[in-house]
Amino acid sequence: MKIFYAVQATGNGHISRAIELLPHLQRYGTVDIFLSGNNAHLPVNAPVRYRSKGLSLYYNPTGGLDYWRILRGFHPLHLRREINDLPVENYDLIINDFEFITAAACARKKIASIQLGHQASFQSDLTPRPAKRNIPGEWILKNYARATHYVGLHFKTYDDFILPPVIKQDILDAEPVDKGHITVYLPSCSGDYQERIFQSFRHLSFHIFLKEIKQTTVKENLTLLPVDRKLFNKSLIECHGIITGGGFETPAEALCLGKKIIAIPTRGQYEQQCNAAALKQMGVRSIRQIDSSFAVTLEQWLETGDTPRLNYSNSIPQLIDRLLTIHESSKMQTRITKGRIRCTNEPVLSV
Repeated sequence: MKIFYAVQATGNGHISRAIELLPHLQRYGTVDIFLSGNNAHLPVNAPVRYRSKGLSLYYNPTGGLDYWRILRGFHPLHLRREINDLPVENYDLIINDFEFITAAACARKKIASIQLGHQASFQSDLTPRPAKRNIPGEWILKNYARATHYVGLHFKTYDDFILPPVIKQDILDAEPVDKGHITVYLPSCSGDYQERIFQSFRHLSFHIFLKEIKQTTVKENLTLLPVDRKLFNKSLIECHGIITGGGFETPAEALCLGKKIIAIPTRGQYEQQCNAAALKQMGVRSIRQIDSSFAVTLEQWLETGDTPRLNYSNSIPQLIDRLLTIHESSKMQTRITKGRIRCTNEPVLSV
């Protein structure tokens, strides 16, 4: 079987998930990866056959979206050419982790595909949202990477097509300990901004992961570390708690380890606001921003009890089984129609 796996490279979570799933998918055929976007910071040791700058998100130093830089990276004619040229018709199984070019190519060529990932869970109205829904944000989550099938991932199985998170094996195998430090992973905030914030809490030790540094540096109560898979896993496994954005993968790993969390969703990121709403339902602390009340919030958080440890150990077998079941169903439909698959909920996309 020939498998096409499209990975959104805006942020590190999609890449981290692909690295975990790749060896399991390779048991069933050859896997070609399409990496789209240029705002991730993890190395990709995988069979990347196709690359594109795609559509990437960028942030200003304090964590808000940098809309001007995002618009500067948008080239409609180039995207149209990539959509036409992407050979999705040459593959038996197409897995799309929230990638626009693949979704548009499959729509144009009437090829079935599976949208896999956290964003797919928002096809269900049962997935948590903030009290005030954002209409453009809802539209993007549901239409940016439309597919013929959906396999969502979330903290809980809110609907029948939603499965538990994919967790790195290093995290699943770990026995968490508490060595007292607080891990900080706020990729949308600049290093200088984070240093100014956390240096003021001199009685606490912080491990801060920054995309702009290449080697570990100690500054008083701060240990500044590069974004590195092994370093981050070790820090998370041994931390007292973690301060992170409103993404999905890092909070999921912290929940799997039973670590306390402060989630700070990026301003203008509706998906992260939805994640914060889900985490709040689970008793996790979430704040809008680091402001004058942050010191009180931090002290109160440190005094709270431990977070329950969630069991996500069977997520990958469940996921692979679901993907193969959908693939077999699509093959059966192809034999019945004796022709190309008809996409009953074909996405309508234009560039």
